Amino acid sequence: MNPADLGLPVDVPSTALFTDHYELTMLQAALANGTADRRSVFEVFTRRLPEGRRYGVLAGTGRVLDAVENFRFDSAVLEFLRERAVVDMRTLDWLSSYRFSGDIWGYPEGEVYFPGSPVLRVEGSFAECVLLETVILSILNHDSAIAAAASRMTSAAGERPLIEMGARRTHELAAVAASRAAYVGGFTSTSDLAAGFRYGIPTVGTSAHAFTLVHDTERDAFQAQVASLGGGTTLLVDTYDVAEAVRTAVEVAGTGLGAVRIDSGDLLLVAHRVRHQLDELGATGTRIVVTSDLDEYAIASLAAAPVDAYGVGTQLVTGSGHPTCSMVYKLVARAASADPKAPLVPVAKKSSGGKTSIGGRKWAARRLDAEGVAEAEVVGTGPVPSALADHQLLIQLVKAGEVVAREPLEAARDRHRAAREGLPLSATQLSRGEAVLPTEYA
Repeated sequence: MNPADLGLPVDVPSTALFTDHYELTMLQAALANGTADRRSVFEVFTRRLPEGRRYGVLAGTGRVLDAVENFRFDSAVLEFLRERAVVDMRTLDWLSSYRFSGDIWGYPEGEVYFPGSPVLRVEGSFAECVLLETVILSILNHDSAIAAAASRMTSAAGERPLIEMGARRTHELAAVAASRAAYVGGFTSTSDLAAGFRYGIPTVGTSAHAFTLVHDTERDAFQAQVASLGGGTTLLVDTYDVAEAVRTAVEVAGTGLGAVRIDSGDLLLVAHRVRHQLDELGATGTRIVVTSDLDEYAIASLAAAPVDAYGVGTQLVTGSGHPTCSMVYKLVARAASADPKAPLVPVAKKSSGGKTSIGGRKWAARRLDAEGVAEAEVVGTGPVPSALADHQLLIQLVKAGEVVAREPLEAARDRHRAAREGLPLSATQLSRGEAVLPTEYA
């Protein structure tokens, strides 16, 4: 059984109200003046990466597909809109049978992206496409921000595993999405059981300081935990005196103790001391897990420390300082009339302040150098050059309203690792810099 098929008690029956008021008022006006049926193309992209970031990571695509499928205006939703007089009766009638029937193309989940990359393209009538703007952006902006932070952290960690443990630092539903995005970005497990239930992500956890404090002595706490969970458990050793706790832990669990966790102090110094002490006590196979407000920079600083795994919370679920990717959803082409055969006309916003866009239905490809390393993101509106035909990035996700590209979460995770490895080595540097690939327009 796939846990994702079960859903969650916190799931909502419809995603239709995960939108902004003006999406519906635009729809009402478009229905009234005859533009609602014009064939349209919307694209999701970002004009720039967050400051200092060298690549972005697309995450949330699978959740977008779920959201589009569940975008339904049921009787309760329609009654809410009627009571608030959000739209007129003609619009309510139209919404009552809403089903997205268009096409969606996009970068596959886990792929990297750059400024101007058309990471998602939504095609259909203006009416059915415009309604999806807010829910698509809310998912992609959040999940991609978390995945980008996770990618930087996993790169800094090398082959050492990372545990996502930020549920208590964000909204309870955002925590589930954050766990999923972190897994795409390379984290190996989560502390959040809802994420494990919904997406099949491995879950881990043993005890907090409260468990030690509720016992009369630290030894009592360790004995209780080992008796319940076995000697392979992870004992938290920084509630009182670390050295004394490590000694007690090995006495209680034996030299086969699974791991100790350090959650405070000078982690670099303490990790070295604990490793030395464990080895002296004969617990050479006992692993060291460190937590305590880690981010990618702290993880990188511990590269030379005898640390076996990291637990990351706050900085991960807040995007490590960049909680959004500033993605936008823009109309880039529309038909000259409501006639299904009418040709598409490129359209674009022209304004000051860096908020311009480029019109036209776009393709994207990644050009590689002679060594097979990516050297440019190429975006165009005309024919795809033959040299780039085999390196196109967009795939079809939805065809005539039906999802055609669902995949296991592991596939997105594996794809991200491969995509990151295909970038120039400077992509993983933590020093501030520009996007590692230029975006060229053909």
